[in-house]
Amino acid sequence: MSKTKTVTYTSENTYSTLNRLTPHTKNIWFVFHGLGYLSKYFIEYFNELNPEENYIVALQAPSKYYQDMTFKHVGASWLTRVDTEMEIENILNYIRAVYERGVAKHPAKLFVLGYSQGVSIAARWVARHRIGVHKLILHSGGIPKELKKGDFDFLPEDVPVIYLYGDKDQYVTEARKTEARLQGENLFGHRLIIKVFDGIHEVHRESIKQQASDK
Repeated sequence: MSKTKTVTYTSENTYSTLNRLTPHTKNIWFVFHGLGYLSKYFIEYFNELNPEENYIVALQAPSKYYQDMTFKHVGASWLTRVDTEMEIENILNYIRAVYERGVAKHPAKLFVLGYSQGVSIAARWVARHRIGVHKLILHSGGIPKELKKGDFDFLPEDVPVIYLYGDKDQYVTEARKTEARLQGENLFGHRLIIKVFDGIHEVHRESIKQQASDK
C-alpha cells in the first residue's frame, strides 16, 4: 500500500525588478502574474510607469512547464488543486522572503496587484500576513473562496480595493461578475471599487497607469 509523505527542505526561486529603489521612490509595486507567464516578461507591462517614482517587484510562480509540444515556450503556474494548502504556504514563505529582503522598511506606498491566477495569491498574501497596502488591485481573476469577512478589517478604512476587468473578458461571465461583486462587498465593504475597461482578458496598461496616478 502506497503512502504520501512530506519533507521539508530549502528551496530557491527568482523574482524580477524594474527601476531602482531610491529615497525618491514613491510607490513600490508587488505584482503577481497570471497562468502561463514568467515574471521577467510580465514586468514589462509596468514599464510605462514613471521610473523615478515607481519600483516594481514581479514575483515568480514556482511551477514551470512547457506550454506546447514544441518545448520552446515556458510558462508558470502558482497553484493547482493538488496539495493546494501546502503549496500556498510555500509560496507565502517565498513572498515574505522577497518582501523582507528588499522593501519592507522602505517608506514608499505599497501597491499589490494580482492578474488572473495571480489574484488568488495577492489576496491571500495581504490577508494572511496582514500586509499594509496603499491599494490592492485584483485584475481579471477570482477571489479565493476561503477568505472570509473580517480578513481585511486590519486595513485602514481609506484603503481602496480595485476589482478590475475587461467588458469583453471571455472568462468573466455574468454569473462570475455577480459572484465577485457579492464576495468583494462581503470581504471589503465600502473599500471595494469595481472598474471595467474596454477590452478582453489582458493586462490593461492604461488602468495600471491610472491607479498609479490616482491619490
